[in-house]
Amino acid sequence: MKKLITASLFAFTLALTGCQNSPTVTQKSPTVLQNAAQAATPVRVGSPAPEFTATDSNGKRHKLSDFKGKTVVLEWTNHQCPFVRKHYESNNMQQLQKDATGKGVVWLSVISSAQGQQGYVAPQEANELTKTRNASPTAVLLDPSGEIGRLYQARTTPHMFVIDKKGVLQYAGAIDDKPSTNAADVKSAKNYLSDAVNSVLQGKAVANSTTQPYGCSVKYGS
Repeated sequence: MKKLITASLFAFTLALTGCQNSPTVTQKSPTVLQNAAQAATPVRVGSPAPEFTATDSNGKRHKLSDFKGKTVVLEWTNHQCPFVRKHYESNNMQQLQKDATGKGVVWLSVISSAQGQQGYVAPQEANELTKTRNASPTAVLLDPSGEIGRLYQARTTPHMFVIDKKGVLQYAGAIDDKPSTNAADVKSAKNYLSDAVNSVLQGKAVANSTTQPYGCSVKYGS
C-alpha cells in the first residue's frame, strides 16, 4: 500500500509539472524487443555497463566500447522537461559537462523521447539546442526507439550514469539530492554526479553509488 501511495504521488507531481506521457503508437522492431528482454536484467552498479551502438546528432555512430579507457557519463535528457530546464537554465548542467570533459571524461547526452512525444528532436534541432544553451557534451545520442534507454532502464530526465575506464558502471541515479524544479535549489544541493565522477577519476569508491533518480518520466514509445 505504501508503494502504491508513493507511486500515485509521484505521478501526480509529474502531471502538475507537465511531465505526463502523451499517447502515441509505434511498432517495435525485433532489436527493440531483444533489448527490452535484456533490460529485464537489472542494471547494477559494479557490473559491466551494457554495450550499445548509437547515432549522434551529427550522424556519427558510437559504440560504448569505443570509449574504453575513459570515464563515461550518460545523461538522459528532455529539453521540455521542467526538471531538465532547471539544470540547464541555471547553467548547472553545462558547468558539469565542461568540468567533466575538461578532465578527459566522455559525456554522452541521450534523448530517448519517441517521435510525437515530449522532448523528441530531429538531429538539426538537437544541435541547435546544444548551441543555444552553450552545452558541451561530447555527443548527443538520438534514441527515439528507446533501445538504449530501456537497456539502461533509464526512468527519468535527468537520469545519470557514470562508467569507469574499464567499462564498469560505478554510479546510477539522480544528479543531486534536491528533487525539485526550482533553480534556486541547485546552489544548496549535494551533487551526486560530480562526486561520482571525481571519485571514479581518482580510483576511489563512489560514496553514494546508487540513488533515486527524479524528474519527468522518459517518454518512450508504446
